[in-house]
Amino acid sequence: MVENLPFDTVRHKALTIDGYSRAAVQSYWRVQELKLGFELGASPWNFMGTQVFLVTHGHLDHLAALPVYVARRRMMKMDPPTIYLPEAIVDDVWRVVKAWQKLDRGRMMCELVGVKEGDMITLSREHRFTVFPTKHTVPSVGYIVYDVRKKLKPEYHGLKGDQIRDLRMQGIDVAAETLTPLLCFTGDTAPQGLDAHPDVYKAEVLITEMTFFRPEHRKEKIHKFGHMHLDDILERAEKFENELIILAHLSTRTHEAEARRRLEQVLPESLRSRVKLWN
Repeated sequence: MVENLPFDTVRHKALTIDGYSRAAVQSYWRVQELKLGFELGASPWNFMGTQVFLVTHGHLDHLAALPVYVARRRMMKMDPPTIYLPEAIVDDVWRVVKAWQKLDRGRMMCELVGVKEGDMITLSREHRFTVFPTKHTVPSVGYIVYDVRKKLKPEYHGLKGDQIRDLRMQGIDVAAETLTPLLCFTGDTAPQGLDAHPDVYKAEVLITEMTFFRPEHRKEKIHKFGHMHLDDILERAEKFENELIILAHLSTRTHEAEARRRLEQVLPESLRSRVKLWN
């Protein structure tokens, strides 16, 4: 039996979120019901069945497992995966993939898709995602996944089924599309990433970073290196409409128990029940 890499799990409504994230170590996430993963800092065997990954930036702890993931899927006779990542790094990532193909003497079959701010990409009939800018030391983006629904336009409310059918047969679009922000993933970012898109604060689930939390940690230095402090969360406390806020990517120089105590001390009541510090 092959041991799996560690990950924590939380369930929110219809979503099951699995993941691990520690600064400078590894970050990898999966949302089973969306058939979607985020980051490839490592590649758990349990995640092999996830064919689509959204990667925020090219640091090793977020992307180093790409060749492993691609090669394992081919070994397991799975379809080539699709990996979305900032368009500025696509060419360099392809060079890495081709280099490993030469070293491994096995074909690295995958689709790398570059994305940029404002892109809206269809995942399925029910889900799409958009791309927003984040602030890090290398090219980086965040992602918002939307639930896509069609509802009857107000002017057609009260019509019978056959009347609606007749209108559709005449080529009249009787339904309006609605996009509901379901999940936001910021990756590593300074506070500008939180403020870059209004739906960051409206998504049902927000997965973001809180690398530092101690009062003595210097925020100006933290922001310079593209990260966030607990104070950045507290300063925006009234903006969060999210039902679940996952704080991840804790610095390896601090202990989880200490961070948990600090959150209990300073989080306002409006956030306390909605915030989860990721193990």
